[in-house]
Amino acid sequence: MESPHLTVEVLDVSKRFGGTRALDAVSVEIFSGEVHAFVGQNGAGKSTLGKIIGGVYVPDSGELRVEGKSVKRWDTLRAQRAGIAMVAQELSLVPQLTVEQNVFLGIEENTLGVMKRNLAKRMREIEDILAFGLDAKASVEALPIADLQKVEIMRALARNARVIILDEPTSSLTANETSKLHEIILRLTGQGKSVIYVSHFLDAVLEISDRVTIMRDGKLIRTAPTSSETKMSLVTAMLGREQELSFPERSSAPDRELAPILSVRELCGDAGVHDVSLDVRPGEIVGLLGLVGAGRSEIARLIVGADEKTGGSIVFRSHELKSINPRTSKRRGVVMVPEDRRKQGMVLMRSVRENVSLASLDLISRFGVLNRRRERASVTELVTALDMRPVRIDLPVELFSGGNQQKALLAKWLNGSPSFVILDEPTRGVDIGAKMTIYELICALADQGVGILLISSEHEEVLALCHRAYLVSGGTIVGEVDPTTTSLESLLHRLFSFQDSQVKAAS
Repeated sequence: MESPHLTVEVLDVSKRFGGTRALDAVSVEIFSGEVHAFVGQNGAGKSTLGKIIGGVYVPDSGELRVEGKSVKRWDTLRAQRAGIAMVAQELSLVPQLTVEQNVFLGIEENTLGVMKRNLAKRMREIEDILAFGLDAKASVEALPIADLQKVEIMRALARNARVIILDEPTSSLTANETSKLHEIILRLTGQGKSVIYVSHFLDAVLEISDRVTIMRDGKLIRTAPTSSETKMSLVTAMLGREQELSFPERSSAPDRELAPILSVRELCGDAGVHDVSLDVRPGEIVGLLGLVGAGRSEIARLIVGADEKTGGSIVFRSHELKSINPRTSKRRGVVMVPEDRRKQGMVLMRSVRENVSLASLDLISRFGVLNRRRERASVTELVTALDMRPVRIDLPVELFSGGNQQKALLAKWLNGSPSFVILDEPTRGVDIGAKMTIYELICALADQGVGILLISSEHEEVLALCHRAYLVSGGTIVGEVDPTTTSLESLLHRLFSFQDSQVKAAS
């Protein structure tokens, strides 16, 4: 491999969104053959910095150099031509197209305008490198979010990029898939490519990166060799103070004799859910533990009525729910915070105020007329309690960081004080400080008597926060564990054992 050389140089770059300064005179260098991590709290500017390098944003001031040449005009197409590809946290695939069509969209080979039919061959070459196991002919709209992220990574490789920007690349991947991705990253850097790794997962950053740039409030704190950093040193620099990497004290468990607030029996649905039975008491945090594709989100969607059940019963506050959908569930006090905030949760071009109040307009309207004063007061109170920054509720949601978008999504569904909340991946793409805020919120809701069903691919969250947890595999409940006495190692062993047994039974 050639000796490293400077591929991208950012010099005193600043960027504003309205009155918010996202970047403040930031300078950073990216060398060939290195994994360079960007870390910081939500809103620190790390994703904005990555998007400027990737051509998504144009800096207000400062200079960008690529291969030693100053860039005067810059956008995603010019970045792609310069060998820079970005896999953004906000996935940008075309749902109606297949996996392979999305992978090669815009770079299809043609002769005199006639498309060459060699996508399958090119797709196999990329699959040989990544081994993701995706069906090239599958429609993207039918894929779970973890597979969508894989398609985005394949798109970057298909463009033969010399610099690949990965924004939260592991947020939807299992531990095994993350390990495979890291192997691929090391293979790419071994070929002299540069990988910019934007992540909240500090363990992954310490494992995979060569250098790390730490940001806070739009400013560069430092760039240093990763070998000189620890998890605590990163957190201290990110927050400006020391922060214990721990979970809050588990909320008090409700009396086991207490009647369930929600009781599900033999629930079935067309998305592979069958014979699911579970109970949640008032003030109880109950987890759904499973591997990606186990059916946890599908169970949650049936409970809230986002998908139609084909069998079984759902009893809420001692009344069986015969006809349900998200609207009627919300009126009863049952809500779900979905895992995909872009596709299922937010209208990104609309303001924070409009998004947060969207599901609760009946509470702030009279005779069809919206009370703007009540709307502003309730939204401001919610986003302030969730420590959303900045508290600019009239700004479009798309201008906020992913973590702050997640806080707005939580505020939307907590508006109106529901009595039963389903949280599907509530801390995905969220930094350590924001995670602590969300953890404390979950415990506070339970202390107020709210029943909570928690789904998280970070199994430590479920084990640390929940009073009980059901094991899910193959679209059904396969067991129950006591999080206070279950280790992460034993949990993973059981989950993979269930998966292996089901694969053998199906073969």
